Amino acid sequence: MLFQTLVIASGSKGNSLLVQTETSAILLDAGVSMRRIQESLEKVGIPFSKLAAILVSHEHSDHTRSVGAISRKLKIPIFINRSTFAQCDWKLGRVDDRLAFFHTGSSFQIGDIIVEAFSSSHDAADSCNFVFYPESDSNRKLGVATDLGYPTQLSLVKLANTSTLVLESNHDEVMLMEGPYDWHLKQRIRSSQGHLSNSQAVGLVSAIMHPGLKNLVLAHLSEINNDPRLAHSTMETFLQSIRSEVNLIVAEQDKASGLIDI
Repeated sequence: MLFQTLVIASGSKGNSLLVQTETSAILLDAGVSMRRIQESLEKVGIPFSKLAAILVSHEHSDHTRSVGAISRKLKIPIFINRSTFAQCDWKLGRVDDRLAFFHTGSSFQIGDIIVEAFSSSHDAADSCNFVFYPESDSNRKLGVATDLGYPTQLSLVKLANTSTLVLESNHDEVMLMEGPYDWHLKQRIRSSQGHLSNSQAVGLVSAIMHPGLKNLVLAHLSEINNDPRLAHSTMETFLQSIRSEVNLIVAEQDKASGLIDI
């Protein structure tokens, strides 16, 4: 059966990702313009009207920019936890009649897609990462783990059996510490509630690697403190050392990934 993802945008300036089956489509975050999201979907043959819901990971603007506008345009629900909504209700606009609250740690269903929400270590009200799988095939799982300061035991358990993993590889530690950010911001980024470095991403993958992992997408790269070639080479060196044939992709801020079969 059809089960795919499309990373529409990924980086410090905005994030959005699609998950779809033949009959259902979910948008995870909408941190770029509605126009860009619509154009990215239609470019790969997915009607904008196919979107059945928007799922929000946390309240930061690079994940919520056009959530309210898309919900109103398509008249679709926004799945969000209450703590996140309390922090960003003013950004979303008038959407009260389309709110669908979920509890972090729970699983729920949107169309024929099962969603598991679990806590991520990030400086937001109740930040979440997610696992998705089709109702008819729980062996094909998409894990999305970005905006996490460090890989908790919970995240390792949840991501352990994914067949496609979208994983944060935000910064190179040397580039961050030698870069232009002030000391306070550097400390925030490298803290346990900040963002994963390239080497931390390798550590997470090494902990959850299994034969069923087919695609690995490095995501949420910093434009200032990372380089796509460096993130790729850091992970590729590890994958080669264990003779893995995982399909390695680096998501981009300004260009969609193309459809990925999960």
